[in-house]
Amino acid sequence: MVSTISGPRDAGHGDPLQHAWEAIRAGLRRDCGARTFDGWLRPIALGNFDSDTGILRLELPSQFMADWVQTHFSERLSLAWRAAYPLVRQILIGVGAAAPKTAAIVEIPAPAVEDEPAAGKNGVYAVALEPRYRFENFVVGKANEVAYSAARTLATAKDVAFNPLFLHGGTGRGKTHLLHAIGHEFHRLKPRAKIIYMSAEKFMVEFVAALRANETIQFKQQLRSADLLMIDDVQFIAGKESTQEEFFHTMNEIISAGRRLVISSDRAPQDLDGIEPRILSRLSWGLVADINQADLELRLNIILKKLEALPDVQVPEDVVMFLAKRISSNVRELEGALNRIAAYAMMQNRVIDLDFVTEVLASTLRANQRRISIDEIQTRVSDHYRIRKAEMTSARRAREVARPRQVAMYLSKQLTPRSLPEIGRRFGGRDHTTVIHAVKQIEKLRAQDPELDSDIRLLTRQLES
Repeated sequence: MVSTISGPRDAGHGDPLQHAWEAIRAGLRRDCGARTFDGWLRPIALGNFDSDTGILRLELPSQFMADWVQTHFSERLSLAWRAAYPLVRQILIGVGAAAPKTAAIVEIPAPAVEDEPAAGKNGVYAVALEPRYRFENFVVGKANEVAYSAARTLATAKDVAFNPLFLHGGTGRGKTHLLHAIGHEFHRLKPRAKIIYMSAEKFMVEFVAALRANETIQFKQQLRSADLLMIDDVQFIAGKESTQEEFFHTMNEIISAGRRLVISSDRAPQDLDGIEPRILSRLSWGLVADINQADLELRLNIILKKLEALPDVQVPEDVVMFLAKRISSNVRELEGALNRIAAYAMMQNRVIDLDFVTEVLASTLRANQRRISIDEIQTRVSDHYRIRKAEMTSARRAREVARPRQVAMYLSKQLTPRSLPEIGRRFGGRDHTTVIHAVKQIEKLRAQDPELDSDIRLLTRQLES
């Protein structure tokens, strides 16, 4: 049986589905803030509900908005529906006629100034910037400090020595967060500036639409007049010749005019396939900053920062460490796991402990299970320090082999679940007290020797990737 709901404003308050939706909307507005709610969640309308399958369709006025809500709120919406109306077992987010025709634009008015700006000079704030993504809540560590510093410089400095800024890194490492943060900070300092943020895919779609509508001049004028232009995920224009042609000329215009350009990708310029050499040359012309996989320390700091925004959620230290160690694939997945734990604990009135977390995150933990072996650690460390792997188990005490051996023992303790006696046995039958000494020695030296600290961070990233 399929029932059709025309939308929140059309249905009667006696409808239990509609009543649940109003309660969910109120909770979302309270939790997410008025700006995010009004820009993205208010336009959601109820579509068809199939009571036999428990599938409810939520409709938005554009595919762009539907994709954004799917990415950022699908899990939260699913949990909210299960709590408020258990007959809804699955939600589908898409485009539909029931949704109000509103634009996916977040506009922040420029602050009042004594003199009225000249006609046509009003600032145009970025399309669809996420209010949460600011420099203030970006957690900085060794893996991302260069990218963070470059992004902040481009957003705040009166003059910058590099243009464009090219940020690259794997999925969920914070590239998009930095782009949005640049936009927010640039707007704060220059409220009349024109800022445009869009994905490369959206650039391509809008360019093709402009071609078909004979509106390419307007399209070019809009982008090339930006004081700050940010293009996310540039790898998606690979193989699209006409789009690349327009992208190249847009880059040239922005850079030649002294305006600022930020590009992001999942890989370095030299590793991008299907993109014209002249574009790659331009991308490499400015500053190329990579964002590496977050190490354990950074993951811990990210969790603690996230918990500051969840004062009602009590997460013990052993759970925090468990999450930081077990979910290492990317930051986005780590934050999603924390949100899921908080939501389930609240709905089920459960205490957050290791058993609860293991139950709730079973599928995520399985996906992140990367079993690092002591043998693998010994091989990697031996290669790094250019010694024979046999030295890991030898009786030699010369410094050139003893220090790498201690590093390998330290990493075995940090990255594997093996006990101290077992680690000792794998290093030539050494006693567990030798392993304890090695771990303490390396911890002490890391604080004193930046080169050793850098070696261990690099080895950790290589082993975890």
